[in-house]
Amino acid sequence: MFSTGMSPSSSAAAVSGATLEDHFWQPTAEESSSSTNEAFPFSSGNPRIEETRGVMHLFSNNGISDLPVERKPLVAVVGVPNHMTYADFCQFCASFIHHILEMRIVRLDGMEDRYSILIRFDTQDSTDKFYLHFNGRQFNSLEEEVCRVLFTVDVQFTGYSGSLEHTKPSPTSTTEQPSCPVCLERLDQDMGGILTTICNHSFHCSCISKWTDSSCPVCRYCQQQPEKSICFVCQTSENLWICVLCGFVGCGRYKGGHAIRHWKETQHCYSLELDTQRVWDYVGDNYVHRLIQSKTDGKLVELNSHCVHAYDGCGGCECADSGVSEALLKSKVEAIVNEYNELLATQLENQKLYFDTLLEEVKEETEREISEAVKKAIAQKLQKLQAKLDRCIKEKKFLDDLNENLVKNQEIWKAKISEIEEREKMALKIKDDKIQDLEEQLRDLMMSLEAGKKVEQQLSIPNELKDGTVLPISVESSSGKGPKGRKKANNPRES
Repeated sequence: MFSTGMSPSSSAAAVSGATLEDHFWQPTAEESSSSTNEAFPFSSGNPRIEETRGVMHLFSNNGISDLPVERKPLVAVVGVPNHMTYADFCQFCASFIHHILEMRIVRLDGMEDRYSILIRFDTQDSTDKFYLHFNGRQFNSLEEEVCRVLFTVDVQFTGYSGSLEHTKPSPTSTTEQPSCPVCLERLDQDMGGILTTICNHSFHCSCISKWTDSSCPVCRYCQQQPEKSICFVCQTSENLWICVLCGFVGCGRYKGGHAIRHWKETQHCYSLELDTQRVWDYVGDNYVHRLIQSKTDGKLVELNSHCVHAYDGCGGCECADSGVSEALLKSKVEAIVNEYNELLATQLENQKLYFDTLLEEVKEETEREISEAVKKAIAQKLQKLQAKLDRCIKEKKFLDDLNENLVKNQEIWKAKISEIEEREKMALKIKDDKIQDLEEQLRDLMMSLEAGKKVEQQLSIPNELKDGTVLPISVESSSGKGPKGRKKANNPRES
């Protein structure tokens, strides 16, 4: 089994005679010869300080739903996303947290953005229930990532690397049981489950479940490492410098020289070398840092300007005077912090002036562009209006010519109409004269006819009286037959 001896006092346990392998199960002959398990190399610890490597043998799933016969109350949750914190995982398996004796976070080789968890339960029954409940289950409803649980055959440690000071046993580590850094209570499995982080610091599960950050509460080591920096211009990852004012990442003068070019363009004179954490002043052409990050334990230490190893790649400054008291060191750190604050304030003021100048230039450029755009728009509009005016002038000229022609035609038509009216008047007058003449002739004719009738009537009366009798006749009959008689009388004359 694995236990909390690998946490803060793991090195002491190793030196006192207990090997790292003693904390985990050892494979039996049957387990070693079994072909149903897979080997997964893993590592744990902060690589900058110490690193523990090992191999864990897990039962392969291969789609078999039956539980392994030789299983033990030890499982491995493989491939947990890095964005899932320790508290998130504790909340995920909260229904089984009281059955968990110990959890250990490790890194599997080949899984840079994931971590795995070794979990030891109190009984085999709770282990089987955990496997059946969580294997293949989604971590949350918003992601497609599923929980992959495998039974563990055994875990073997293959090596340890780290600085000597982390392997030295402390005077109290051999006699006193380590305590939780959060609640300061001793790390006892009887009092609750124990979780060992990726950096080999152990906590009570109830304490770490309240820590919502992804970093370790002790050393602040984050399991989700940031992406590797590259030059913003040439994309190289070697000899990189970052501007301490705006965060621009550029390569050094021995690569593409984009960092110094950034200083020339923006006047940001302080740049931090990512590899050594040293600050360079382009104006003074020298290093101006006072504190650097130690490669040994990752803490900030004062840089000794008279260090004899300064040009030999000394990163930890172990050659500093060990007799300097802690109070003096704090005062120096405060002085250095004040100096840095003043430098940053000065640079920020210069930065403000620089950006004010840029804003003024941008404003002038914008006003100039707007003015040019307005002039161009006005010119285009004037051109369109002029074309429209020319077209209207042409239309007006055409309409004037048409009106003039219409006026001329109107005069001509008026003259023709007048002439036609005169003709019609003359023709009507002639027609009236003819009608009047015909009426006179007709009247004369009628008078002559009436006169002839009267004469005939006078001549025919004696003959009628001589041969006939006189009969009374009505006026109507005589008047109705008169014209007929006249007509008959007139016929001979007409013929």
